[in-house]
Amino acid sequence: MEIIPAIDLIGGKCVRLTQGDFNRQKTYHEDPLEVAKMFEGSGITRLHLVDLDGAREKHVVNHKVLENIARKTRLIVDFGGGIQSDEDLKIAFSSGAAMITGGSIAIRNRALFLHWLAEYGPDKIILGADAKDGKVAVSGWQDLTEVALLPFIQSYLKEGVQYVICTDIAKDGAMSGPSFELYKHLIAECEGLKLIASGGITHIEDLEKLRENGLHGAIIGKAIYEGSINLPDLHRFSN
Repeated sequence: MEIIPAIDLIGGKCVRLTQGDFNRQKTYHEDPLEVAKMFEGSGITRLHLVDLDGAREKHVVNHKVLENIARKTRLIVDFGGGIQSDEDLKIAFSSGAAMITGGSIAIRNRALFLHWLAEYGPDKIILGADAKDGKVAVSGWQDLTEVALLPFIQSYLKEGVQYVICTDIAKDGAMSGPSFELYKHLIAECEGLKLIASGGITHIEDLEKLRENGLHGAIIGKAIYEGSINLPDLHRFSN
């Protein structure tokens, strides 16, 4: 199972929100590059970099941070947040993203997301499927749609999507454990899905259970910053 630390960006700084609430924000580090180098020095190879400003503004904002991390580390960076147009996608890839995660765009402009999937392939285009009470949320989780999560994922699997990052928003930043039952249900209903869990991961035991349940990867944020998961303890999981 892939272990993927997360860096969330607001104003160029490394922050975490609780349940996607911009009013419940905590800054962990002024320099995201230093955090990325810390991950790299601990043997981590992947990074999930989220432009929260971009998600809120509906266009890429923190691309200079992405460029700095991509240029000064060897981390394989998955970038998301605010990718709403061809121009945003070009900015992300030209700034060093190895892959992008599209969530809002997959709801708002299915044709464009499928165009990207066809042009760049499923190894570079990840579907972001973040949900609350079984419904997909977009725009940095500020807007809850009426789109049901499972059919949404299944419809894109039929179009060639392989990797899906799924966050249960109620769990994110709450340090209460991930949505094990949701992930088991999605894997059971979606043949061939490479599901990446995000949100609520608090202890190493959570990661072990996710691996047992067949998750392809796990994104960890607050648990690392708060010290409930130590980077050396992640060595037991092969990337």
